[in-house]
Amino acid sequence: MKKLFIKLAKALGYEIIDQNNFVSPTLDKEINEDLSNFNDSSIVLPLGEVKITRKIKSLLIVFRTNTSVEIWDQNKKRLFEYPKIEYATRSLNSLIKSIKFLRQKLPEINIKLIILDDHSNNENLEKIKKISEQEKSSEILSLDHDKYKSIILKQKSAETFSNLASLLNSFEIGKDLGEDLVFFVEDDYLHFETMLEEMISSYQRISSQLGKDIFMCPSDYPYLYMGNEKTNVLIGSKRHWRTIDKTLCTFLTSKTLINKYWDNFKKTCENRHDPFEKYLNEIYHKEICISPLKSLSLHLTNINSSYGLAPFINYKELWEENKLDD
Repeated sequence: MKKLFIKLAKALGYEIIDQNNFVSPTLDKEINEDLSNFNDSSIVLPLGEVKITRKIKSLLIVFRTNTSVEIWDQNKKRLFEYPKIEYATRSLNSLIKSIKFLRQKLPEINIKLIILDDHSNNENLEKIKKISEQEKSSEILSLDHDKYKSIILKQKSAETFSNLASLLNSFEIGKDLGEDLVFFVEDDYLHFETMLEEMISSYQRISSQLGKDIFMCPSDYPYLYMGNEKTNVLIGSKRHWRTIDKTLCTFLTSKTLINKYWDNFKKTCENRHDPFEKYLNEIYHKEICISPLKSLSLHLTNINSSYGLAPFINYKELWEENKLDD
């Protein structure tokens, strides 16, 4: 009789939780395991099931790097005080680890990694190439400054122009080559191995609940706690997320939203604004943008920066985990 009931529940699309034996007989799993089925249903106890209507097909990752500028627009040193190439290589290494984990957990997703390099010297470029060889989908592109001289207004420094050109090029890559989700990533973040899998799984759960595409930021920045602003807390696949109205230039969204707000993306890069992300932040008054609690990525800035280190992270451990062999 029990087996018949389980078959009937499955046929009707229901899941059974046996709290006495700590199992789900319909899913054939213990209830402390991941009970969700990608692109079908997201299950978080005790909240139950969310049917996935926002199915995800592919992820384009655009990783932009500049190994010659230590910290753009600042004279301060980063946490640990290494040369910039050390942050870029560890960042890329952590990103590729996260890609591998995503492939293992969600093999249905088509993943492409594009590395946009801004004139690294030969020695640094070789280091980047060596790391990128770990990821079969990776491709390295070189930034063409000349292409953007007629688009970007004259800037006070070559570094600022270069940063704007790199950002616009990365946005264009997302717009032109992205098919579904696009993740824009800067080269001074360390990522936890689970970062991409959690972002993808949480994206489809939350966007299915909301009935619309969203923006996601992987880091829990200090500045998010300095304005005493109201927020809404949402349940993702494995942690809480909260609504925010400001990001930096590392975020995930859909090609649909890139196309919808292309004017904002382009205006962000045509001049140095205050704040830098002014036109991106305008989007978040119309669309949902969320960040994780706690952080899935660590922005390696100066320790006193409000745009940097997320709270409650073992910074040293994450740094050492992504050290590369000489």
